[in-house]
Amino acid sequence: MIYPERFSNLPAYAFPRLRGLLDPHPAGGPVVNMTIGEPKHPFPDWVKTVLAENIDGFGVYPPNDGSPELLDAISGWIKRRYGVEFDAQTGAMALNGTREGLYNVAMALLPEQKRGKRPVVLIPNPFYQVYMIAAISIGAEPVFVPATRQGGYLPDYGALPAEVLDRTVAAYICSPGNPQGAVADAGYWQDLLALAEKHDFRIFSDECYSEIYRGDTAPMGVLTAAEAAGSDPERIVLFQSLSKRSNLPGLRAGFIAAGPESTAHIRRLRSYAGAPMPLPLQRVAERAWADEAHVTQNRRLYAEKYVAADQVMQGVPGYQGPEGGFFLWLPVEDSEAAALKLWTQAGIRVLPGTYLGQDTNGENPGKAYIRVAMVAPKDEMVEALTRLRDCLYN
Repeated sequence: MIYPERFSNLPAYAFPRLRGLLDPHPAGGPVVNMTIGEPKHPFPDWVKTVLAENIDGFGVYPPNDGSPELLDAISGWIKRRYGVEFDAQTGAMALNGTREGLYNVAMALLPEQKRGKRPVVLIPNPFYQVYMIAAISIGAEPVFVPATRQGGYLPDYGALPAEVLDRTVAAYICSPGNPQGAVADAGYWQDLLALAEKHDFRIFSDECYSEIYRGDTAPMGVLTAAEAAGSDPERIVLFQSLSKRSNLPGLRAGFIAAGPESTAHIRRLRSYAGAPMPLPLQRVAERAWADEAHVTQNRRLYAEKYVAADQVMQGVPGYQGPEGGFFLWLPVEDSEAAALKLWTQAGIRVLPGTYLGQDTNGENPGKAYIRVAMVAPKDEMVEALTRLRDCLYN
């Protein structure tokens, strides 16, 4: 059989790689899984009621773009969260989780060439793996830009050569970041928007972790920054999700927000090659976007975990707690060796940073880190982090 060459050199996905590394060896202690970012806090009690009340909706084909009620709820949330007026009826589309949108946006919006040359898609390194696959799928060149401690764990796209930037059609950015938890501030957004304007490319802003953060000030998002800068709304695309915000990863509910023209292209592709959210799930999402009480409680629980993690890891060389999200990005000498040691000596599963990065100039910026998900209940998390600290750093 003949298979496409564009996917022939893909490494195994992170979690199959992890199983290959760890599973041949017995656990060295009580097993605690801190690999995947699957929220464990309770989702709102009313989810079951809303789902039951709308169960008959499974008997009809759902609206492709999202029900009018859901889109209205998204408009309201954007207004409250980002402080901008936004008409989701023409500028948003409901998603089966944001990974769908992060992939298909490249298919819907990015050209086959730019100035007669192969287009470039900029990707922070380490990164959420779907960014790379989206670029490869459209025949673009993925350019991986290190997001290291020296740069505040955010990619410096402006440092790239003009030849690369002039071929760039889109730049992915994640804030708060996965895996490092870094937050883009107003200055970073201003510089990125100006760069996109100068070199004529789009910004794809993955803000799935935006509702989990330290302190009382929510991270600035691309819609707020673009409004302040007077940017063309067709230049930016926002991706949002209920998975982390509302502890509903299995609902597969998110949305994409963009300019009306871009949204029309995205909706049209979805009508041919996508699967809209089932209507009962749209009703749950509608209620979730309209409610902030459960989000505030969720954030309080993570705030307690930030403090607890800082206390446990105090004194660990190079430790830096995240500004947002729920991952620790812990420095080690070699991420695979550290993950294997933790498993065989302590029974703790973590993800090697190498699996989230890509080699550039012979260096993988994730090699010297492990990603640790703070999703377990606080007491369980503290006990596991204490074992982790004693295994790796004492």
